[in-house]
Parts: sequence; C-alpha cells; structure tokens
Amino acid sequence: MYREIGISTTSEDGLYEITDDVRKTVEESGVREGLCIVYSPHTTAAVTVTSRMDLNGFEDLKDEIRRLVPTRVDFKHQADTPSDAAGHIKSALIGVEKIFIVHDGNLILGSSQGIFFMEFDGPRKRKVSVMVTRHDSTC
Repeated sequence: MYREIGISTTSEDGLYEITDDVRKTVEESGVREGLCIVYSPHTTAAVTVTSRMDLNGFEDLKDEIRRLVPTRVDFKHQADTPSDAAGHIKSALIGVEKIFIVHDGNLILGSSQGIFFMEFDGPRKRKVSVMVTRHDSTC
C-alpha cells in the first residue's frame, strides 16, 4: 500500500510528528508481516526517529543540527536562500528515509519513539511517501 502524507511546515526549521499517520497507513494496509518505508522526496528535509516524551529534546535536536550545519552565506551552492544550502547538507546527514518492521499488523517502535519529518528550508508545502509491503513468510 502506498500513501502520501501532506505536511504544511510553519518555520524554517521544524519537527513535525507523523507517527499516527504512519501507524494508520500500516493498519489500513492489512499487512500482518512486512516492512514500512517512510520517505521524503525533498532535498532540504529529512525523516528521523527520536523520543516524543520531552519537548525540550526537540529543541536540543534542532539546536545541535543548527550548530553542526549553521546557515551561512558563503556556501558554494547558489540558492534562493542561505538556509537552502544548509538544508541540503542537513538532509544528507539525517537522511530522507527510514524503514520499520511490521509485525502482527503493528508498526514496531519503542515506547518513547516517534517518527518525525524535519524541515530545513521552510515554511513550505511538503509530503512524505509511505509504502507498506508484505513479507512472504516462506522466505
């Protein structure tokens, strides 16, 4: 099963939880055993897994990413905005996809884990693709 999740980002750099949308896609797929792929087709955004228990943790994550790859005007990449060039690097470092196990019809995540879309060059209209595939038990 394939589904696109639409996301309207509201800031240059934000975290948007998509866990419930991904779980719903898995449930509606009817797949009992398989894989769930979550993919961002954007070069200035990413998909990650982090704790959803403490909102301060989100700020720490964003702060550290900004520290590692600050927005600068001296990037060689010529873009509309300085955040665009930094966004490409952040996206490459964090990654644009995550793969999850589906077992007994459930998305397997740790009790404090959530799936998040990360914006690095917003605000924008974005999308995330979700594909749920069945595992053939005879393998």
